[in-house]
Amino acid sequence: MVEAAIEKGINCLAITDHNEVKGALEALEYTKGKPILIIPGIEIKSKEGDILALNIKEIIPNKLSAEETIKEIKEAGGLAIIPHPFGWLCSFKGDLEKIVKEIDGIEVLNASYFGGNKKALIFAKKYGLSFTAGSDAHFSSFAGKCYLEISGDNLSFEEATASSLTSAKASAIEKVLKKIKNREGKIGGSEANFFEKILGYIKRSFAKIKHYAGRKKRKI
Repeated sequence: MVEAAIEKGINCLAITDHNEVKGALEALEYTKGKPILIIPGIEIKSKEGDILALNIKEIIPNKLSAEETIKEIKEAGGLAIIPHPFGWLCSFKGDLEKIVKEIDGIEVLNASYFGGNKKALIFAKKYGLSFTAGSDAHFSSFAGKCYLEISGDNLSFEEATASSLTSAKASAIEKVLKKIKNREGKIGGSEANFFEKILGYIKRSFAKIKHYAGRKKRKI
């Protein structure tokens, strides 16, 4: 995924696996010395639906209420984002208006799921919410389908020395997240087409089956 992002000219990638931070931490280690920022995170399944935690390096438990999940995210120093809030089959089931002052933003463009993007954008504008856009890429070919463009020369870390690169990247991540909260990002890219979404869904389903089959085998 990292190599695909670099090849496509993407210089910042958020890794938010479901219920796990191992991949994000591996990506942080792998990209040392590479021209790309990794924002570590996790996608948590609250009782009301998925919640993204950005800039998180620890697992936050599933099946808490949305309010409890958001509290855990913020106590860990992360940003709480509601992804695909109105997507078909994956919408947020809770009362968004009730938690609108607690969350840090919502995803207004998701490349991989069916429906809901326009409604999410309208909702974000109505409540003055910060917003994100994501490819929801479970496969490298989907990386960069859509994105949030953050401008600013002060986000560059290419001239940092080897000894200061880690701190330079950490500073750049903080600036990116601040610009997201200040609604300074610009949405780019577009949704995958119908057939790409179907193919992605099939691949994702097989990957889940393989993953759970592997877990069951290891337990035996």
